[in-house]
Amino acid sequence: MPGSSKNSIQHSFKPLSFKIPIFGRNPIKSLSAISILAVFSLCFISSFPAAKWRPLPHAPRINSASGESDTNISHILFGISGSAETWRRRRHYSELWWRPNATRGFVWLDEAPRENWPETSPPYRISADTSRFKYTCWYGSRSAVRIARVVKESFELGLGGVRWFVMGDDDTVFFTRNLVSVLRKYDHRQMYYIGGVSESVEQDVVHSYTMGYGGGGFAISRPLAAALVRILDQCIDRYAAFYGSDQKIGGCMSEIGVPLTKEVGFHQMDIRGNPFGLLSAHPLAPLVSLHHLDYLQPLFRETSRVASIHKIMGPYEFDPSRILQHSFCYDLVRNWSISISWGYNVQLYPFILSAKDLNTPLQTFLTWSWSRGPFTFNTRLISLNPCERPLEFGFDGIEEIDAGFTSTTYTSAQSQFRRKCDEENYKAAYLLKAFNVTAGLLHPQYWNKAPSRECCQIMSGSPRQNDVVRVRIRGCNQWESVSPP
Repeated sequence: MPGSSKNSIQHSFKPLSFKIPIFGRNPIKSLSAISILAVFSLCFISSFPAAKWRPLPHAPRINSASGESDTNISHILFGISGSAETWRRRRHYSELWWRPNATRGFVWLDEAPRENWPETSPPYRISADTSRFKYTCWYGSRSAVRIARVVKESFELGLGGVRWFVMGDDDTVFFTRNLVSVLRKYDHRQMYYIGGVSESVEQDVVHSYTMGYGGGGFAISRPLAAALVRILDQCIDRYAAFYGSDQKIGGCMSEIGVPLTKEVGFHQMDIRGNPFGLLSAHPLAPLVSLHHLDYLQPLFRETSRVASIHKIMGPYEFDPSRILQHSFCYDLVRNWSISISWGYNVQLYPFILSAKDLNTPLQTFLTWSWSRGPFTFNTRLISLNPCERPLEFGFDGIEEIDAGFTSTTYTSAQSQFRRKCDEENYKAAYLLKAFNVTAGLLHPQYWNKAPSRECCQIMSGSPRQNDVVRVRIRGCNQWESVSPP
């Protein structure tokens, strides 16, 4: 794949920082160091309890127009591209979202595994021999041919009840209930090709703006899969010069005439460094997938990569539709701007920042090729003046306070407040220890309408009397807008 490498919730956590790393002249050495740290960090995973998984809150509904039930997890067949070598170090990602006896699909390997297959992993299949196919991309790997055929081999299994074939990598984390919500919007009896593109323009220019990037995952409806498998093998040879499997699939889709339907919740994550800025201003769409986590800093400070995903799975299981959804509001008495990425973090700016700026991701990351841009979305630079940066409060816990309502807590490390900022707004902010955010559960049907960002409202008084600020997220009232002075 482009940009891919081939070969209790209440526990206390420290908040995330978003410093851009200083890279030396040899970024490969920096990347090697990151990989080494990732290996050691896996030793600590056992100390984190498994997030409690709860079934979908609503039974499948019958669509009166077609007489069929709405799409649910049993209608999706996953094809996970892997290898016997990479699975040993990447299986922890799939095991975070895979649910035995509920999720359907297979990991497709190049050869039989050398060790006993873990019961917590998805079942595996061995890919057919692909030595007869042409592959002429001088900088790529022939594994792209084998992986391109995963959709064909999955289809030819002939399993019943499959409406969608979803492809991903062995380091892709799917948020399956949100994936179901996205696919429910589309008629599975039509030919659909659904996914996302790369975040880095350089990748899209080299590979394509019109294909579903395989690391972020893409979905193919059954009728389209039936059309694709008829031409796929010949298509692979026609596009022998293409680098990745997803690029070859994209070429075949061009021949069939089916365009990519873009869903921005599929995240290829073709970025380097800290994903904080991107995930703190998530687009208005359900979070469907995350990829390339081994090449990024952990989502949360002082945890491993896998532990970070485990941590964010906690609020996701409570309210799948709301995870990472972005809200912001103003305290006009203290001249504060408050930005909330639900289940992830709260950022406090002790000054008024425009809504346009709050809605634009901080550039805490570089492109896949270690450059400063451009990206397929707008970014804003981090100020060199520490007094113009937000104070961070990282997700620390969640509880259900009433039927249909949750309370999330976000705490801060005092060390980040040691800034020589004498403004009165900062002095008040220094007293804060945490944010408490209440919100109603966001129904999956929310995404079938014209979505808009929800509003937030500050509920508590002076921090001199209370070092926890309480905020409520709610639907906006008619004609309500965010209008700072």
